[in-house]
Amino acid sequence: MNHPLSLFLLLFLCFIFTSFSQTENTSSTDQVQPEKKSYTTKTIGQNAAPKIDGIFDEAVWDIVDWTGDYVENQPDNGTAPTEQTRFKIVYDEKNLYIAVRCYDSEPDKIVKRLSRRDGFEGDWVEFNIDSYNDDRTGFSFTISAAGVKGDEFISNNGNNWDSSWNPIWYAKTQVDDEGWTAEIRIPLSQLRFGNEEEQVWGLQSTRRYFRNEERSLWQHVLPNSPGWVSEFGELRGLIGLKPQKQLEIQPYLLTQLDTYPEEEGNPFRDGTDTNLSGGVDAKIGITNDLTLDLTINPDFGQVDADPGAISLDGFEIFFQERRPFFVENKNVFDFRVGGGADNLFFSRRIGRSPQGDPYSDDTEYADIPINSTILGAAKFSGKTKNGWSVGLLESVTSKEYADTRNEDGSEEEVLVEPLTNYMVARAQKDFNDRNSFIGGVFTATNRKLEDNLNFLRKNAYTGGIDFRHNWKDRKYYVLGNIVVSNVNGSEEAIEDTQNSLVHLFQRVDASHVSVDTTKTTLTGTGGRLEIGKGGGGNWRYNIGGNWKSPELELNDLGFLRQADVISQYFNIRRLFNKPTSWYRQANIGLNQFTQYDFEGNYNRIQYEINGYLNWKNNWWTEYGAAHKPRIYSNTVLRGGPRWRWSDENFWFLFSGTDQRKKFNMTVGYVNSRAKQDNFSLDRYVLRFRYQPLDALSLSLSTEYEDNPNKTQYVTEATYNGTPRYITAEIDNESLSATLRVNYTINPDLTIQYYGQPFIFKAKYSNFNYVNDPIAEDLYDRVTWYGNNQISLLEEDEVYSIDEDMDGKEDYSFDDPDFAYVQFRSNLVVRWEYIPGSEIFLVWSQGVTGLGNIEDSFSALADDQILGQQPQNTFLIKATYRFVL
Repeated sequence: MNHPLSLFLLLFLCFIFTSFSQTENTSSTDQVQPEKKSYTTKTIGQNAAPKIDGIFDEAVWDIVDWTGDYVENQPDNGTAPTEQTRFKIVYDEKNLYIAVRCYDSEPDKIVKRLSRRDGFEGDWVEFNIDSYNDDRTGFSFTISAAGVKGDEFISNNGNNWDSSWNPIWYAKTQVDDEGWTAEIRIPLSQLRFGNEEEQVWGLQSTRRYFRNEERSLWQHVLPNSPGWVSEFGELRGLIGLKPQKQLEIQPYLLTQLDTYPEEEGNPFRDGTDTNLSGGVDAKIGITNDLTLDLTINPDFGQVDADPGAISLDGFEIFFQERRPFFVENKNVFDFRVGGGADNLFFSRRIGRSPQGDPYSDDTEYADIPINSTILGAAKFSGKTKNGWSVGLLESVTSKEYADTRNEDGSEEEVLVEPLTNYMVARAQKDFNDRNSFIGGVFTATNRKLEDNLNFLRKNAYTGGIDFRHNWKDRKYYVLGNIVVSNVNGSEEAIEDTQNSLVHLFQRVDASHVSVDTTKTTLTGTGGRLEIGKGGGGNWRYNIGGNWKSPELELNDLGFLRQADVISQYFNIRRLFNKPTSWYRQANIGLNQFTQYDFEGNYNRIQYEINGYLNWKNNWWTEYGAAHKPRIYSNTVLRGGPRWRWSDENFWFLFSGTDQRKKFNMTVGYVNSRAKQDNFSLDRYVLRFRYQPLDALSLSLSTEYEDNPNKTQYVTEATYNGTPRYITAEIDNESLSATLRVNYTINPDLTIQYYGQPFIFKAKYSNFNYVNDPIAEDLYDRVTWYGNNQISLLEEDEVYSIDEDMDGKEDYSFDDPDFAYVQFRSNLVVRWEYIPGSEIFLVWSQGVTGLGNIEDSFSALADDQILGQQPQNTFLIKATYRFVL
């Protein structure tokens, strides 16, 4: 399909669906907005506070009435639930108290599965409180029938739920002849609210009736509502509340033992290392609206290791943040640029691996720190009563030195990471009755560079403005942002930036960019604009675009995969939220996107259909298929000319059994095929989860991938002064398995195990060189070496090329075959001995190695995982939270 025709069809579809939205009928799933409910609480005054034991036998509960009349939300929205729920709320000057009764005609069938905090297993009831009353944010408190707590901070009108938020609160449950009960005490210091004499808060309650996988709500919400928090009911009667300034200090003490294979002659690898350290975290309420989080010398030894991954395309792999200090409230600092993971703030840059190379010609051994030490970090965040959301994060990482020993026996320290300061500031302002906001962001990275690290950028700054406007009861929206980046440093640092895979200014066929070796600064821009329908009725759609200019650079404190991109996209989805005789809910969607570069090259177009079905028996199916008739890339040849991939078609199908069952599983398959077998992909996914006991759960996720490619990039060589871009046929296989075991002795004492072997094999053959990189026919695109032109020097592991067949070597390159094996495991015992204070016992184990490419997966596992001495880390960490 040519470009003008696809653009015409896109505009036609947009017109049809926009027109249709204006006349969409008000059927059973597009009903009149439900009446907003209200509950009036009362202060307990001089009465004694209730004892939190799950039994409502104190007189204080008689001063307010019960409220209930929950309405089913899923699967059959707007109907009466199988079992009703009701609750009461009272308060005093320090706490909010909730009594909730969950009726159940068969109490012996109540599911009381144990899990770690935020597990959300079995039957549970939840209360969401919008104490800002801003229709965008809220605090969520969940208690399960087994007494397990869950808590989340809600933002972006329910589009973000941050489970890393861990306030101190109290709850107990009981099971009786009528069902089960929960009694809850929430300290007001854990909430954020203004200082008005009489306040109105948003309120919602959700109950999960596990046996039917049924959700019912206190405040009825339509299935296709434009948000979550904006649809809450109201909590009234809050009079004379005084803002509570929070002050919590949590010191920690840690002792650690590392064991690993001893290396003879290496003074830095003698088999064991020990460490004793400490630090402190603090949470200080500057006002009741704004909180300051501090951490000094933080440690994250209890955090799971990253999963195994290999990137053959050369791009950086994006790993999720797992460190608690940076995970909590991370959404406050989010500022995305276009699609994917691109963001002005990527917290894993803080404490990153040192970037310097300590090796010189006479270096024999080196001991390089794994990560930069975070000396301290501070995070200031909150929301004011007049609609300002603010966030400020500041962190300093120390100089890092590698200890080296030279061949003559001398030792020295080599600087591998400079003293660095990181800062990110974020602000948003609500207006237009909370239907709109405008915001801004600013980030800064400042390094104190010394001579051997001048290849790093000295300073990096980014700034941006974003907005969103909703109208017609939040059904329609327009949003956008614009960002500017500036980096500066030595000529070497800026030249390296221009030559990096993110930018590739050295591309031989690019007329709009070129490497300037005298530059000491780069300034770029990016942005996004989108308009669509996000709520109401059965249709969702949007159209938009984004750009990232060639000089845009975010990777000092953000994440940017590739610059020099202009993208357009269009999405439409039909929702089926009214259950039928064969499904509970379903949806189907169509997506389209195109991509250009700043030279005007039309690089990509893709059309996709995908959907989801939740069957009547609670099994589910997810499916999709796509056609890519145009795939050009500026990065495949790593600075060489623009490259064309053959047309591609792919499809996927995933399906799973009822996730509530003690045994459930997921099966998935992804298939991709390119024209002329240029490349292909077969991915098989199999996941199991088994819960033999309420306290014990086991899960196993396995994945096998076969991804052959006839033109995998290998290297660049020179032949008679002409660049040779060498590719090859690759047989690329990977296998991984992730095992998790969770044993919950009680809600405060858990044992968790995580283990993942990962094996990756890449065998290269049928080497060739690029002839016409944008030819439509694969066999015109590359030229294969004949048997008399290429030979493998096995002893040197080098391929020698005699291209003109004159008996002399014209150029050579290393044998690229490799087999990579990795095993990571983590065993954590966690005891929350008093609320907010914990002891961790941790055993981490790891093996990494390179194996024989000819070996099978099982042989590689036997040799590299079972046949090597692993590296072990034993760690004890104790924390104590002082609440002042």
